Formats: sequence, C-alpha cells, structure tokens
Amino acid sequence: MKRRLWHFHGGLRLPGHKAESMQEPIQTATLPERLTIPLQQHIGEPAEPVVEVGQRVLKGQMLARASEYISVPVHASTSGTIAAIEDRPIPHPSGLQAPCIVLDSDGQDEWIEHAPINDYTELESSALRNVIREAGIVGLGGAGFPAFIKLNPGPRNVVDTLILNGAECEPYITCDAMLMQEQPRKIIDGLLIMKHALQARRCIIALEDNKRNAHTLLVNALHEHESEFIEIIQIPTIYPTGGEKQLIKVLTGKEVPSHGLPLDIHMVCHNVGTAAAIADAIHEGKPLITRYVTVTGDAIGQPCNLEVRIGTPFEALLEQCGWRDDRNDEIIMGGPLMGFTVDNPAVPVIKTTNCILSWPTTKEQQTPMPCIRCGECARVCPAQLLPQQLYWYARAKNFDRVQDFNLFDCIECGCCAYVCPSHIPLVQYYRFAKTEIWAQERDKKKADQARERHEFRQQRIERKKQEEEERKRRKKEMLKKSQGDETGGEDSKKAAIEAAMARAKARRGEKNSPSGDKEDA
Repeated sequence: MKRRLWHFHGGLRLPGHKAESMQEPIQTATLPERLTIPLQQHIGEPAEPVVEVGQRVLKGQMLARASEYISVPVHASTSGTIAAIEDRPIPHPSGLQAPCIVLDSDGQDEWIEHAPINDYTELESSALRNVIREAGIVGLGGAGFPAFIKLNPGPRNVVDTLILNGAECEPYITCDAMLMQEQPRKIIDGLLIMKHALQARRCIIALEDNKRNAHTLLVNALHEHESEFIEIIQIPTIYPTGGEKQLIKVLTGKEVPSHGLPLDIHMVCHNVGTAAAIADAIHEGKPLITRYVTVTGDAIGQPCNLEVRIGTPFEALLEQCGWRDDRNDEIIMGGPLMGFTVDNPAVPVIKTTNCILSWPTTKEQQTPMPCIRCGECARVCPAQLLPQQLYWYARAKNFDRVQDFNLFDCIECGCCAYVCPSHIPLVQYYRFAKTEIWAQERDKKKADQARERHEFRQQRIERKKQEEEERKRRKKEMLKKSQGDETGGEDSKKAAIEAAMARAKARRGEKNSPSGDKEDA
C-alpha cells in the first residue's frame, strides 16, 4: 500500500544542478602536508587540547576532549606532529579566527589501534551513546549538533519514529546522494544502532523522488526481516523538504510545535551521513575524521564528491577539482541558499562542511533595492512566517517586535530572499537579529548574575551587622544582670543584719521591763 504524504506551506521547485557532480564515483582527496583542525566544529563548547606542540600523534588519536556536556572530542585526521595550537581562520560567516590544532603530516597515515564493539545490542543505551560521543560524531546534515544528545530521549520520553533524512534538497549538493548510492548498507547499520539507542518502534529513511538510484540501492540493501520496521520512502522534490520540521510534516502530517523539538511529538530525525559515521564508530572503532564533500559550481573544472579529511584546506580541494583560481570567484560553504561566503580559501574543512561551491561573483545582480511589499516572501515561506515584517523589525533593531513574529521559527532556508524582486538579503537580516538577541540574552544573564552576587553580598553584610548587634545586646544584658545580682546581694545582707539587730534589741527590752518582773515574781 502506498504511503500517504502531506504537504508543507510554501517552498520552491529549484533547478537541481546535481548531475554535474554525480558523474564519477566518490574519490579520496589528496592528503595535504598540513591540516588545521578547529577545536569547535559543532554546536556547544569547544574541546580542550590534550596534546602539546611537538608531540607525535597517530591517525584517529584524540587531540582534544569534550569540555562540557554539549561538546565532543576532535581527533587526528592523519599521523604526524603537532606544529601549533593557536588561533587560525575558520569557515564561519564572521570571518574571525578560532583556536585550532595544526598537524603536520608525516605521510605514513598510521592508525591507532581500533576498538570496535562486537555486539552493540549488549550495551546499555547510555554506554552506546558514550562510545558515539567519544568518536566525536555530530550531525553531518549541516547543524552540527552532537549526535549522542539527540540519541538520548530522556527517561520520560518515548520515541515512536526514527527518521533518517536523505532529502538533500538544496541545489548543487550531492554528498548524501552519493553516500546512499555507494554505502547503503552502512547507512542501514547505523540506523539499527540508533534504533537500539533510542528504543524506537519504527524507522523511516526519506529521500527525494529524484534520487531513484539511491532508493533502489537502499531497498536492495535492506534485509527481509528489517522491512517490518524500516520504511524507505520517496518524497516530492520541493525545497526545503530536507528541513527537519518540513520533512516530518510531509511524512506524518504532524507539526513540530513552535519553539519545540521533534521529540515533543515522539520523533527523532538524523542525517544519513550521521548514521554512516555511527556505523563506522561502532563496527570498526573509527572516530569521525573524514566526511564526503561536494566540490562544484561554475568555477570548478571537474565537479565531484570527495572523501575529505577534517582539517584539509578548501584551496587544496578546489585545486584538485580544477578550480581556475580567479580572484573574482565567490567561494561558498554549503549550498547557494543556506550557505555563506568564505573570503579565505585557506580555511579548513570541518565536520559540517557538506559542500564547497564556487562561481563567478555577480555583484550587480545582488544590489538590494527598496521593498515593494509584493508579498512573495510570505507565499513561499515554509514556516508560514511574515518575512516582510521580520525584515522591517530586524532592520529597525526592534528585537522585541521581531520575536513577536516568531523569528526563531525561521529555518533560514532562503526561499524569501530567492524570490525577492528587490534582491534584499533577508536571511542576513534574520541572522543579524538572532545574533543580537542571543548577545543581549548573554549580557542580560551576566547582568542578572552580577546583580544576584551584589544582592547576596548586601544580604551577607546586613546579616553580619544584625548578628553583631544581637551579640552586643546580649552582652549588655548579661552585664546588667550581673550588676543587678551584686546590688541585690548587698541589700539582702544589710536587711538581714538590721533584722538581727532589731531582734536583739527587742529581747533586751523585754528583760528590762517592770511588768515582766512582777509576773515573774
């Protein structure tokens, strides 16, 4: 029986430009002489180095450990010597530098000893998640959230459906499609590990209907008994179907609540690349040190997909793929809608680098014009937001009002900017507003903590003052009481003496009295 599918609001049908990079099988990228491995390649806190400059390391050896709960380690992508631990340029919209470990390759590519798990079903879910964490695995779909956290539903949550996202909907990017074609069984193996960790009831692998080869190979790789709880479903090729909330809507008809998570409706969503990385970690004992990257665009002579070591410079991959090295070319990490421009081609590949896109810069076409209020942005918005209102309030830096229009429900898919006839870079305004709001929240949190510390200090000073006053009062009372006891003692003694003298005087008076003598006679 054919499964019923639903639709999400808006979206676009875009030219795919995917065939260019899918002509050849995945190739292994050339090992560079120097690798630059950032300490933070994921959402959360950066890792802490556990190696020193000059130390020799082996391929797969941990270079930095997780520093906080939302953090994962990073590992050596090859064997060699640590050349430096310092700030270097990284692929980020800010263009700023960040702490990195620089590794000079010795060309031997010598592995550490692998420690695969013989039977993961014998492990508790928490132990399995810890293995995945120590392998440094994050979501490879682009967000880079540590995978072990999404595999922990918590004690009170039940996961009904685990979804593997193979809907690589953005134009030009084909690394997931090639992975599904060349490693279908590994993806399913990773899915089974995730299912065990989550104790999910059923699983879905979703991919677009323009990936027929991948669909056929996945179905063929499925064992007979696995089809009882794993469905492989083709969905319409509409951008951004690969968005987590949009994919869940298409597959189940359910909507993730605003500001909520898929777990709120008993679902968890992972990328197919993440599943393959988990299979490598569990069955082969390999940490995440490579990933598939699409290198494509009009400035690339031989578009293709490469298996790339984390830390490889962009320029090394571009040169391997026939980049014409024109300084007017624009280099983008990610796709044309959700990616960002990289000014320095020497920046390294990180765990979330799924595509390197290069094409000639056309600044004249990108000159923004005033908004004409056509409403096209609202028509295509998959989150059913009002992009025009978000734009106005973000531009005016009215960050309270922009949140009233659910800014944080925006997935930054870029549909609004794509159809904008005025070429307004709408998504950049939304990212600016989000960044400012997060900065204000951080400042407010710091101010609140400072105020709490001040109030606590004032309370402590006041309490000490009261305690000192109470101590003085008690001391004064004791002194007064002591003085009172001494005064009372002297008075009682004097009174006793006076009483005794009075009694003696009375007896003498009785003896000398005449009446007393007569009576005695």
